[in-house]
Amino acid sequence: MKGIIFTEFLEMVEDKFSPEVADKIIEASNLSNDGAYTSVGTYHHSELIEMVGHLSEESDIDVVPLVKVFGEHLFGRFVDLYPEFFEGIDSCFGFLNLIENHVHVEVRKLYPDAELPTFATEQPEPQRLEMTYESKRPFAPVAEGLIKGCIAHFGEDISVRSEDLSDGANTHVRFIMEKSPA
Repeated sequence: MKGIIFTEFLEMVEDKFSPEVADKIIEASNLSNDGAYTSVGTYHHSELIEMVGHLSEESDIDVVPLVKVFGEHLFGRFVDLYPEFFEGIDSCFGFLNLIENHVHVEVRKLYPDAELPTFATEQPEPQRLEMTYESKRPFAPVAEGLIKGCIAHFGEDISVRSEDLSDGANTHVRFIMEKSPA
């Protein structure tokens, strides 16, 4: 997993909790590099899972809501770091439909060794988008947070519900998004 995910996670912990909490979860975790992540490095996803678990214990907030908030934070950071991905796009559905065949293509140019999840989209009607997340990693709640961050970024009134297709493993999930009538 690319280091940018780790550096952004720790930045979120420092911003939303404190630098001291970030230090505590790093110290409590068995990390290959003692928490010295670089955005271009590659690290095992289990280290992120371990830090999230320790953050849950430290904050007394369940893991799933924590990683959804992280996904929302991450979307905002992607907007800041990669504004070119958002040029000419004026809607949440417009952006989400481009992830697999545009955004991920560009990400692979930046990080050729990145192991990205797949996001298949289907839009059966203009007010509804179905997006299916598949990954080896159990990060569907992060994907849901990213979707919610996207909705907030475009300022749209869209509901999101999910169907776990992986028996609770969070590796294969369908997100159904519906725009509220205007």
